[in-house]
Amino acid sequence: MGQSEGQLGHQIEHGVDEGLERLERALGRAVVRDPHVLTGFVRDQAALAPAGVPAALVRARSEDDVIATLRLANAHGIPVVTRAAGTGLAGGANAIDGCIVLSVAAMDRIVGIDPLTRTAEVEPGVINGRLAAAAVEHGLFYAPDPASREISTIGGNIATNAGGSCCLKYGVTGDHVAALRAVLADGTVIRAGSITTKDVAGLDLKRLLVGSEGTLAVIVRATVRLLPVPPPASTLVAFFSSVREAAEAIVAMEARAALSLIEVMDRVTVGAVDAMTGMQLDTEAAAMVLVQSDAPNAAEVIATCERVCVDHHARDVVCSDDPEEGRMLLQARRMALPALERLGTTLLDDIAVPKPRLPEMFERAVAIGARHGLVIGTFGHAGDGNLHPTIVFDPRDEASTRAAHAAFDELVRAAVELGGTITGEHGVGTLKQRYVGWALGEAERALMQRIKRAFDPNGILNPGKGY
Repeated sequence: MGQSEGQLGHQIEHGVDEGLERLERALGRAVVRDPHVLTGFVRDQAALAPAGVPAALVRARSEDDVIATLRLANAHGIPVVTRAAGTGLAGGANAIDGCIVLSVAAMDRIVGIDPLTRTAEVEPGVINGRLAAAAVEHGLFYAPDPASREISTIGGNIATNAGGSCCLKYGVTGDHVAALRAVLADGTVIRAGSITTKDVAGLDLKRLLVGSEGTLAVIVRATVRLLPVPPPASTLVAFFSSVREAAEAIVAMEARAALSLIEVMDRVTVGAVDAMTGMQLDTEAAAMVLVQSDAPNAAEVIATCERVCVDHHARDVVCSDDPEEGRMLLQARRMALPALERLGTTLLDDIAVPKPRLPEMFERAVAIGARHGLVIGTFGHAGDGNLHPTIVFDPRDEASTRAAHAAFDELVRAAVELGGTITGEHGVGTLKQRYVGWALGEAERALMQRIKRAFDPNGILNPGKGY
């Protein structure tokens, strides 16, 4: 006769307990099962993304700790969710019921920086901003700059293929990853990529790991590419009376000028940032556009952009060659999300559309907010079409919460209808699981799942995330 559900459930629970006890014997105090401690490792920064209750936390200190954790978890069928700083915005590091949360935050060594190959070798817990500062000491530049660069880790950046303001000129995180060392679900160590400029031997496993949100392997070492420090940037700030004029100017500038970034904030966001910082921004304008060029002829490039903005009816344009003033203005853009969070609970979206469709996406965001009676502040990396419409709502009000979720759905669908994607840089995680079918065909999704089974046959690595 077959087993009852109760008997089967008891066997699974016993197997999990046995696995965790073996893990405690192997790793000692690195394993934590105290529920009060585990509470702090349940979720990332996506407050509304679903999360479960973990069975244990492993604070890995070395590659050997990761190997031991995965071998035992795989043998006992225990899910593993890898995390570092927990700064993600899509629930990718959120716990699953009964899982092991594998923290690699303590694996934070900068192993070395090689000026001859312009590479840095780092562990996954290294903070992005710390690596950038270390590179400058060697006269080099680490380009990927997510807004969270002072608190997010290289491992997390690679897991989500994080973007940032730099993407217009320098690309996303994956464009700067030369090689990876990772551990598969069964504890096997693999190496992918090379520090050589050219390498076409076999399939590009490195590119599969980048952006895989912890579903294929656990990254334990990364070799990233560095660049010469660019010249000081020249900056332009322009204010527009309509979001369409601002968006059309963005498209025109990107087509005509060699720019390193184009950022945008709408009226709601500008007002929130001004209230928070006291920078005396033009809060009556419908949109603020921030442009920089670090080309050798940056002043000429910015002059071209100034003419474009005037041609598109900018109400005010300010240009500066002062690097410090440029950094200050860019900091205003980095304050967009914290400033909106002061207005209430926020539901942050992350969508990307082809750049010529930016005017329509802006107008749709405005219309969606009006239709649902919600405040939506839109900001983002307009130079690469990546926007972050951010819904402000009251979670204590059931109607407001329903309206926020409906508006979020409509924003994502609008991006897809305009030829875009459901996520530009934050990843799918759990927050956007229900939209994956909008972005991927069934054949493509099935292929991704077969690839996962090749890496992780028992499906223990971050199950239910990504695809």
